[in-house]
Amino acid sequence: MPREVEHEITVDAAAEDIYRLIAEVENWPRIFPPTVHVEQVERGERTERIRIWATANGEAKHWTSRRELDPEGLRITFRQEVSAPPVATMGGTWIIEPLGGSSARVRLLHDYRAVDDDPESLEWIDRAVDRNSRSELAALKANVELATGAAELTLSFEDSVRVEGSAKDVYAFIDEADQWKSRLPHVAEVDLREDEPGLQLLRMDTLTKDGSSHTTESVRVCFPHHRIVYKQTTLPALMKLHTGYWLLTDNGDGSTTATSQHTVVVNTENIARILGPDAGVAEARTYLRNALGANSRATLDHAKRYAERGGR
Repeated sequence: MPREVEHEITVDAAAEDIYRLIAEVENWPRIFPPTVHVEQVERGERTERIRIWATANGEAKHWTSRRELDPEGLRITFRQEVSAPPVATMGGTWIIEPLGGSSARVRLLHDYRAVDDDPESLEWIDRAVDRNSRSELAALKANVELATGAAELTLSFEDSVRVEGSAKDVYAFIDEADQWKSRLPHVAEVDLREDEPGLQLLRMDTLTKDGSSHTTESVRVCFPHHRIVYKQTTLPALMKLHTGYWLLTDNGDGSTTATSQHTVVVNTENIARILGPDAGVAEARTYLRNALGANSRATLDHAKRYAERGGR
């Protein structure tokens, strides 16, 4: 028998706005903490297949799901087509119930089974579903309710360089993050795990201009040889969210355009502690743009030299 569980939360927002946020899967990495990356595989009028990369109990997993969208009924049902062990089957439903005024109840239902109905695996799934459901609902509530003020807290930007070399060599430099300690001056320590091809767990100590360092952890999804997307799961104090990607575009003339993109959300609670009592959101945005941009440009410059030497 499959396990059936339910989680719910009350959100101070219109039910239609909540439904739209859940339906637009391309924004999930910015909304739901466990989600690293989502891609649409197929899209119909009311059905779609999506591929999801996410964390569960500290492990990176990916699967393919089919969703049925019901905007009139404010329901979205989902069923994993290809589950990641120890999950044998997984499905459920998002249900948004208007409460009157500008609030709604969001219910998240799951049903699942473990591979071979193993009790230890089922317990692992219980913990993952409970943790992720609570995390997703809390994040959904926060993102919907703060939507009007989120614009100034969210910062997205990119930096690009032209490389007189192949996208494959640039990709190799960025993919081989386990070599960054010897290749990049701003990386003090690095630990890279790749338990399955293309899905990486990266832990890194990064140096700042003042000589201090901070530790970050990221999940990276790699698409040879043109794109690596990531989400930080352990963040510096000044950020509530950090997602990004490395994009490599073949220009058709033997050169490559290498781009680093970042999206961050400022953690206002730590601005004064990090930047001083007189600093505000504007100063935090400038600081993050400069700090993240400097490290990305340094990585791109080293990747450029590596590729222009033929991958040496």
